[in-house]
Amino acid sequence: MPFDLNVNLLISQMVLGLVNGVFYAILSLGLAIIFGLLGVINFAHGVFFMLGAFIAYMLLETMGIGYWGGLVIAPLIVGLIGIAVEILLIRHLYKLDHLYGLLLTLGLALAIEGLIRIVFGQQGLPYAIPPSLRGAVNLGFMVLPLYRAWVVVAGILLCVLTWIVIEWTPLGAKLRAATDNPAMVQAFGINVPVMLTLTYAAGVALAAVGGVMAAPIMSVDPAMGTNVVIVVFAVVVIGGMGSILGSILTGLGLGLLEGMTKAIFPEASSTVIFVAMVAVLIMRPRGLFGKTA
Repeated sequence: MPFDLNVNLLISQMVLGLVNGVFYAILSLGLAIIFGLLGVINFAHGVFFMLGAFIAYMLLETMGIGYWGGLVIAPLIVGLIGIAVEILLIRHLYKLDHLYGLLLTLGLALAIEGLIRIVFGQQGLPYAIPPSLRGAVNLGFMVLPLYRAWVVVAGILLCVLTWIVIEWTPLGAKLRAATDNPAMVQAFGINVPVMLTLTYAAGVALAAVGGVMAAPIMSVDPAMGTNVVIVVFAVVVIGGMGSILGSILTGLGLGLLEGMTKAIFPEASSTVIFVAMVAVLIMRPRGLFGKTA
């Protein structure tokens, strides 16, 4: 029976759903940074998530650099790719309608994903859990793999630290000022184009961190970014376009909702987030944490 409720199963699925919620939060956080500070709807975000996983895989296979090294190096490489993309493509769109950015980044995503398919093929590639994070912890109501516990803790800390940097530090204040009034910020001797380039690079590097963390859980697959980015856009819409805190809280909350739905009514687990999006858009079109005009 689809509505047969087991409390242990419900809690277990919500804990596992929180793992997905962390990935949603990390990805939607990067999207919110790029849209909130640059005004660009970055549909290529899922591809940068996928590139983080593939670069970590290549570092392991070709150079023997394991998970911990890949967790640092892969986002740096993706960040450099992001710098090139911003300079060559994105910066020409800042004064145009948001639709142009969406179409350009969608085309970029399709091109990069196609290239990865040509080089690596269609099959998913395995990425081993690091030895230090193997095993499991008994929570009483479930046995939780240690790696998934690490993903939850590290992912939430990463999101909170990013939010603190943007909202509560002088660097974050300069970034917000550079997007609101670039001429004034430039007059104070701050190189606004460089700041915007680094902001885009930081946003896609966050996606790459998520990709490396996801690699041992998901197979390293050319479609792994495409599979998650639609859900992440729903998360951003529900949280409020450009809202940093909204993206984090909504990503985690919807991961829990998805897990709860898998326990109560599994058939609806793949659509519950989109049902929530429709409901929020009807009642509050700007999203739960969106700013009023």
